[in-house]
Amino acid sequence: MRSKTGILILMCLSMVLAYIPWYNYSAVAGLLSKQYHLNSFEVGLVISVFQLGYVIVVPFTGWLADRVGIRLILMVATILTAVFSTAFALFADSYVSILILRLLTGMAAGAIYAPGMALLSNWFEPRRRGMALGAYTGALVAAYAGSYFIAAPVAASFGWRAGVLWSSLPAFVGFVILFWVLESPPQAHLAFDGAGRPAAMLPQPCPAGGYAGPGLVTLSYMGHMWELYTFWGWIGPAMVAAAVMSGVAVTHAVAYGGVLAAVIILIGAPACYLWGLAADRFGRYFSIVFALVCSGAAEFLIGWTVHSVLLMTIVGLWIGFWVIADSAQYKAGLTEMSEKRVRTTLLGFQSALGFLMGVFGPAAFGALVMAFNHGIVNPVHATVWWPAFSILGLSPIIGIIAAMLLHHYTRQGQLMTGGRHSVSAG
Repeated sequence: MRSKTGILILMCLSMVLAYIPWYNYSAVAGLLSKQYHLNSFEVGLVISVFQLGYVIVVPFTGWLADRVGIRLILMVATILTAVFSTAFALFADSYVSILILRLLTGMAAGAIYAPGMALLSNWFEPRRRGMALGAYTGALVAAYAGSYFIAAPVAASFGWRAGVLWSSLPAFVGFVILFWVLESPPQAHLAFDGAGRPAAMLPQPCPAGGYAGPGLVTLSYMGHMWELYTFWGWIGPAMVAAAVMSGVAVTHAVAYGGVLAAVIILIGAPACYLWGLAADRFGRYFSIVFALVCSGAAEFLIGWTVHSVLLMTIVGLWIGFWVIADSAQYKAGLTEMSEKRVRTTLLGFQSALGFLMGVFGPAAFGALVMAFNHGIVNPVHATVWWPAFSILGLSPIIGIIAAMLLHHYTRQGQLMTGGRHSVSAG
């Protein structure tokens, strides 16, 4: 019978494989832009449409999972992600078809992360939940890095279709692993009823203050997500542009910049786990605010380093660590404010609102790149990046303000303050 640690490892492995298609488009965007004559705004719009697909699906699947079961939702979503991403590699032949197939891939992927988080929150008690959700989020980050690691070098050598295809096929393996895990879960080891022992808490969906706490932690999450998914979506093209400015040919720059972007994203995987441990000990409020300050401040700097690949990589690694380190703690905090019967629904709505920021952010970023580079069509030839990155530095301020309001003006804020010594609603 598998232990909790074993099942967590398998769930994380499935997540890595299922989400590798996420950024394969960004990894080959330079080649697609050249072939289909896409400008910076259009490149960003495709990234945004993918996020829109996620937003459309995730609140509905959260509600549905609370009624028909999380396992079915996870398995169907994983296989559809593999199918639609593979279809993108094989059949996309115009800007419109790229938009449609990336939308469908985003819709399928939207039903994986939040239900998976809900499943793990049901299996892991609050004192270990930050670690478990942090590890799962770390797996998600590793998948994003895998998109660049696989797609960019393969595309540089064999074309963008090969890059997208070979970064889509692992999702089928992820489905097989998930199917095996969820068909015979080790219930004796994973059983956790979600019940906490907070004093003076009423038996309602969101104890100790209703929906004020979930609302504020979600608002904080929205500020975090504007920065996070816009940075991840654009760091690849920006690194390619930095390589081009250093004199590297575009085809080689796609591979070179893609690998550097993958490393920058990948450093967030251990960050999620390590910062999850810190949050379990010191509290989710501290972990959220500290990470937002660290990443946001560096966003104002990175746009000025684009003329040096080395400097941009150094600053990018700093941002890559902190921009995702706190991500799981918004969800862990939400689960501790809500009862099991509505947990997946609330997680779904939080994810939807957060990823809605990922719809607007990449397009706004691309529009700024285009505006400050005199309408340059291919973003890899852009030389002015600081205005676009600066809007990412502003967005964490929203997250910090919302977290402070939650901490100082709601009773539920106590659940995110004291780490292992705080009360919990399960």
